[in-house]
Amino acid sequence: MSEPLLTIIIPHYNGAHHLPICFNALRRQTYPHLEIILADNGSTDESLPLTRREFPEVKILEIGQNLGFAGAVNRGVAQAAGQIIVPLNNDTEVAPGWAEAIVEALAAHPEAGMVASKILLFDQRRKLHSAGDAFGANGIPINRGVWQEDHGQFDQDTYIFGGCGGAVAYRRAMLDEIGLFDEELFMYLEDVDLNWRAQLAGYRVVFAPQAVVYHHLSATGGGVIASYYTGRNTILVLAKVLPGFLFRRYWPSIVQAQLKIAFEAARAWRGEAARARLKGQLAGVWALPRWLAKRAAVKRSPRVSNTYLESLLTDVNS
Repeated sequence: MSEPLLTIIIPHYNGAHHLPICFNALRRQTYPHLEIILADNGSTDESLPLTRREFPEVKILEIGQNLGFAGAVNRGVAQAAGQIIVPLNNDTEVAPGWAEAIVEALAAHPEAGMVASKILLFDQRRKLHSAGDAFGANGIPINRGVWQEDHGQFDQDTYIFGGCGGAVAYRRAMLDEIGLFDEELFMYLEDVDLNWRAQLAGYRVVFAPQAVVYHHLSATGGGVIASYYTGRNTILVLAKVLPGFLFRRYWPSIVQAQLKIAFEAARAWRGEAARARLKGQLAGVWALPRWLAKRAAVKRSPRVSNTYLESLLTDVNS
């Protein structure tokens, strides 16, 4: 059987200074069957001339407008030839064995639809940013191990809730079945939405600790932008994909968590990011009826029991 082609899609907007580190790391990969697509959201800096001049192996997809993370990745998928699709943040440096570890994990786990990378801080390379994603029983997504020193404490965890969209691998066949990122989310939590849809469709998620990525935090987002979209999208994703029986069981914790966020944002109202978070929450509440209507399109596999779905939740009080 031939080795699968791995398509790496890098959503990008005006971050030319990140590209040499990102692209050179991809050149050093031990796995040779790579396709690299720079999905450009209308950059006006030197990103495209730099890529054409110094990295001719990279395919450039000129989108011409800013469609956010979700839209850029989706346009990249439409152009991708690979059986494995990997969105990758432009502000990352992948270790040489990263791609090989992804391919090996998917080969070892045919039941898995995605592989989560181990993401470490770029400037503190023993400190975790994400050992894959978890999902709190209070409705708040969790970066597993965030800010912890990496001592291999998560390396034995094979099955997890989901992967962080900044460095995660998807089987193309799974995406063909469950759909791509929801472009209305624009950026932030589009990966959580897809994690839930994958789990509901019966796909498992595998953590590959050898798939190591170093990440500059909030280099191309963060601050006010992150606050607004995180505030809004947390509510929208809950409305769209959280199974009804889980909401009925955990709604007090879910509502309490949102009220706590709103209260803290109101207390810090003079801060621009705090105001953006509260505005995002209000936008999410306003859009609830339309997003609840999206639930009908989320397919639930008969192989997935309520007991299994509840096991995906992390007890945030323990």
